[in-house]
Amino acid sequence: MTALTREQITGLVLAGGRGSRMGGVDKGLQLHGGQPLAQHALQRLAPQVGTLMINANRHLEAYAAMGVPVYADTLADYPGPLAGLAAGMAHCQTPWLVSVPCDSPNFPHDLVARLADALVQQQAQIAMAACFEDGALRTQPVFCLLDCQLLPSLHDFLRSGQRKVDRWTAQHRCVRVDFDDAAAFANANTLAELQQLQSSAAPKA
Repeated sequence: MTALTREQITGLVLAGGRGSRMGGVDKGLQLHGGQPLAQHALQRLAPQVGTLMINANRHLEAYAAMGVPVYADTLADYPGPLAGLAAGMAHCQTPWLVSVPCDSPNFPHDLVARLADALVQQQAQIAMAACFEDGALRTQPVFCLLDCQLLPSLHDFLRSGQRKVDRWTAQHRCVRVDFDDAAAFANANTLAELQQLQSSAAPKA
């Protein structure tokens, strides 16, 4: 496998969740620094990939206004990030897809390059980010680069009723890529975490 170029990779922002821990709001549309979280993710991802798309299940017009294609899950009842990946892979026009969640606006500027390098070096089908949190190395399964030829496998997995990302990725050649800065992967699952992100981004007096 040769080195991957940006043009071979589509970036997918996952914004299709229930937002249940944030009171049921649409997380990707919550404002951070004056613009929606999903917009931050798009802007950070844009220089790292060839093209962009969003996975969302509500307020599709609001997401479409961000200027990239928007695709909903094909499965009902918000089955989780794997359904979002499946929607993205089904519409992907490039051999590779990289996903990021809508609620982590500070992910690394070299995320995709590092995932791609590791994937090529290890001849893998999936590359997944990881970082140290609370003294333990934790994978960040929604920050992943994957081969779109895995879509039939993913469909079979979802049809069997399974939903866990790591269970599916374990079926394939997957490489873990370790990042030092855990803060870069901080996400806003709750309103308190969103406020924490906003305060950390505010200019110091």
